[in-house]
Amino acid sequence: MPTVSLQVNGKSVTREVEGRTLLVQLLREHLGLTGTHVGCDTSQCGACVVHIDGQSVKSCTLLAVQAGGTEVTTIEGLAAADGTLHPMQAAFREHHGLQCGYCTPGMVMAAIDLVQTHEHLDEHSVREGLEGNICRCTGYHNIVKAVLAGADAMRADVPKAAE
Repeated sequence: MPTVSLQVNGKSVTREVEGRTLLVQLLREHLGLTGTHVGCDTSQCGACVVHIDGQSVKSCTLLAVQAGGTEVTTIEGLAAADGTLHPMQAAFREHHGLQCGYCTPGMVMAAIDLVQTHEHLDEHSVREGLEGNICRCTGYHNIVKAVLAGADAMRADVPKAAE
């Protein structure tokens, strides 16, 4: 069986896995990081989104061995060591951007990537940017509000360049 080594939430991880093991399976079944969900098994729902080297990726579309040598961040890796939520997580809580919570980890991870890759976001660009993430409970209104508030909070946390 192949061995895969990667960084997960800042920690070095090495595991022996079957070659057909998906990254989402490695995270959930081998590492116990169950915040990353499997929703559809067809890569359409986005419940399994994680960050690989800073970019959002659907972890059900990637073999664990393909992630070897990368830095993977899951929803469990976002909060600070003292438990302080990431600004996007806090915005989802504050703006009621979740109902059952099943899609929330993937939504949060996709939203963070959206903020990091788009200088300006508005309602239309958030809705378009989250098209690959499905929520079966809401009409997305509060999710969009949460993402926009989270974007503002993330940008407020970025130190200004010295002039």
